[in-house]
Amino acid sequence: MSDRLAAMLPGWGIDIKGAGPLYHRLRLVLEKAILSGKLKEGDVLYSERDLAEHLRVSRVTVRKAIDHLVQDGFLVCRRGSGTFVGGSAVHADQPPLCANSLTGNISWRGSDTKVECIERSTSHPAPEEMMTLGLSSDSHVVRITCLRSSVGQPLAIERTCISSEFLPHARTVTSSICNTLADANFRPVRAIQRTFASNIEDPDASLLGVAIGTAGLLTKRVAYLASGRAIEFTRSLFRGDAGGFVSKLTFLEN
Repeated sequence: MSDRLAAMLPGWGIDIKGAGPLYHRLRLVLEKAILSGKLKEGDVLYSERDLAEHLRVSRVTVRKAIDHLVQDGFLVCRRGSGTFVGGSAVHADQPPLCANSLTGNISWRGSDTKVECIERSTSHPAPEEMMTLGLSSDSHVVRITCLRSSVGQPLAIERTCISSEFLPHARTVTSSICNTLADANFRPVRAIQRTFASNIEDPDASLLGVAIGTAGLLTKRVAYLASGRAIEFTRSLFRGDAGGFVSKLTFLEN
């Protein structure tokens, strides 16, 4: 194995020790290499076989870690060419900023918003939820859907998914989801959020009071525990004519 790979990714037993699924811990090792600049935009990632041999893990573990980094925009897979560091990856030498309340600190310019819970349910996870939260098909998740509005005008729909391992019952959420998790000693310490342009279709168009196909903004946020385990997956769909919004971010205490 090359000296460059050894310098970029320490071997097994150093950086990927700890609790949580192995592929999540490996994902954090690769993410750290990207954020620190050891892997730069456009760099090709080593093959799954080379990474598996160097880190002494299975190729399945490597593949799952890479799939999550692709989903979060850190890596890009090009068929026939390989896997590269993506241009959307954020490089920073400082700790990541995390929302103090992952679901409660979004507001629109010049307005106070009202949050109304419109649906709570428990069921098996959908494929995207399984992939994001590292769950099996026979596990269960709690889903909470909220509608944000201002002066009677709906502005956004938020759908939060959490494994029932951490939140057994949706009815236990009485304030923010983040506070509920913190009270149960499952406080998220970091989050990654991606933003996309998206057309609003039914039933969301009806809930937001816009025509089908209206332009909107879709965010997907994944929150993580200190162990690296993904604990919360929230998809938020905003009206495109909301006039702008502000997200309050703060450093979490260690």
